[in-house]
Amino acid sequence: MDTEYSSGLENPLYRELKYFCRKIQEAYNELRDDLTPYHDDRFYRPNEMERLAPMRLYTLSKRHFVLVFVVFLMCFGLTVFIGIAGPRIIEEQENNGDQLVRKNSSVKTGPFNLLSPPLTTYNQQLWLTCVMQAEKGNMGAFQQPFEINVELKGVMQDASVMHINPVHQKPRMLHCGAKCDEIIVLHLGYLNYTQYKVVVSFKGLENITYEIKVKFLWKMYNPTFSQVEIWFRFVFVVLTFMVTCMFAHSLRKFSMRDWGIEQKWMSILLPLLLLYNDPFFPLSFLVNSWFPGTLDAFFQALFLCSLLLFWLCVYHGIRVQGERRFLTFYLPKLIIVGLLWLSAVTLGIWQTVNELQDPTYSYKIDIANFQGMKVFFLIVVVLYILYLIFLIVRACSELKNLPYSDLRLKFLTALTFVVLVISMVILYLRFAEFLSFYGLLNFYLYTLAFVYSPSKNALYDSQLKDNPAFSMLNDSDDEVIYGSDYEDMPLQNGRAVKATAKYQDGSDSD
Repeated sequence: MDTEYSSGLENPLYRELKYFCRKIQEAYNELRDDLTPYHDDRFYRPNEMERLAPMRLYTLSKRHFVLVFVVFLMCFGLTVFIGIAGPRIIEEQENNGDQLVRKNSSVKTGPFNLLSPPLTTYNQQLWLTCVMQAEKGNMGAFQQPFEINVELKGVMQDASVMHINPVHQKPRMLHCGAKCDEIIVLHLGYLNYTQYKVVVSFKGLENITYEIKVKFLWKMYNPTFSQVEIWFRFVFVVLTFMVTCMFAHSLRKFSMRDWGIEQKWMSILLPLLLLYNDPFFPLSFLVNSWFPGTLDAFFQALFLCSLLLFWLCVYHGIRVQGERRFLTFYLPKLIIVGLLWLSAVTLGIWQTVNELQDPTYSYKIDIANFQGMKVFFLIVVVLYILYLIFLIVRACSELKNLPYSDLRLKFLTALTFVVLVISMVILYLRFAEFLSFYGLLNFYLYTLAFVYSPSKNALYDSQLKDNPAFSMLNDSDDEVIYGSDYEDMPLQNGRAVKATAKYQDGSDSD
């Protein structure tokens, strides 16, 4: 009796609570439907809470996609050909240690008097390296710590000699196997003098019982390559400026809030690409200063990290429908990429400051914390790769049935994969690295700008939605996909069904 009475009291209360929750759920669904444009697998156009400006990507057939990739590879191949057929990047001058050592001195100790080749600003930088070789080839691998002393002087145009730095003493390790490792004696990031005099001596090799052969190598940029580099960068600066203007011009009739996430990012990446090509690069040949080189390195790090951030945001943004909040969407990505950028910039500034004070400085040897920074950088890189793979897998699984989002995803993934594979091949083979990388990244961004820009005949009637008569005059079977009234159009409408069937049957593709 008590049980029946209590259940009789609970059931109406339970029913009222269930009814209240159902009403809240219905209100939430209605609000979501009002805020989100209608779409399904049969009749879908890309949207992100607002109607997006159309992309040329949606109008390309399979033949056009193949043509886009072919043109991209042909343009990149042209830069590779220029790099292979062009002048060598680095020129060398070899000096035998036996001819440089002072009288009554041993090649195991020195001192060696070295005079660099005549230099101009087109040589850009100067390296002096030392290569030692044990005369007895049957000896096994060994290591020998020693100390190297370097005194540097600069020769001016009037033949006067200036002391640049006092004698620097640096501990080094001689690693010898079948061949001994090359040792960097000094590095000058910019050239203030027409020639340099260097006095080098060793301490700690005199007790070695076997004979050692020593040779020194002067390395500098080839002046002919520097001239090619100036024109190469200038051409890409002009091309990037033209592509940026054309891309901005193509989006002029669309409100910025209606741009897709790819279009918004391209409006950021193209100006950064302009800085990556460095319009201030010729300044380094006019001003004998560390600043132009440091500025160039800063621009490169900024663009490359922005490109990494672009990949994260796009692969996540294609999948996310609605407002992208800063704390949940952008902040985690900014932290990961920001750590990469901060590591690269910190290491670059640290090396530049130390080389200005000590030309014999080598960050790989002289930074006690370099190994820790290297481990930290690799951890962040691994974290970035895992996060990017996670975003790609989720996007592929969620968008595989949505034709336009799936198309955006597949094209970006395919083109980016090609670029990454080519980059790894360049790093492995080490051919024409500078020209190849610059050409690869520039043409990659040009291709993305082309496919993400609206076509000339694209119809976007958000600006005309208040004028239905004008909208009806410009309506067509193909353009209805981008129309403003598709939300209110029933799927049984003849043109909507026709456009949907046309897409599903693939009649527009070859």
